Amino acid sequence: MPLAELIDRPQMLSRAAARTTTSLVTRRGFHATRARMSSPYHYPEGPYTNIPFNPRSKYFGIGFWSFMATGFLAPFGIAVYQTYKEQ
Repeated sequence: MPLAELIDRPQMLSRAAARTTTSLVTRRGFHATRARMSSPYHYPEGPYTNIPFNPRSKYFGIGFWSFMATGFLAPFGIAVYQTYKEQ
């Protein structure tokens, strides 16, 4: 490499680094701006709004544990059925 290219290289790298740092600063911070509710694809934010059930309802515990028990016991029930099934 010629000597002139080696001398210009640090300056070229510093320009790229300066471009990167300024572009990071000019980006919009999504955590700092208010969400627009006019969009049909945006829903309310906050605790308990992103789940399809209400954990504060009276019968939540019964529904939750029945759902969990069904998911846990289903493979065992299927295995028993397959074991005793006629060939």
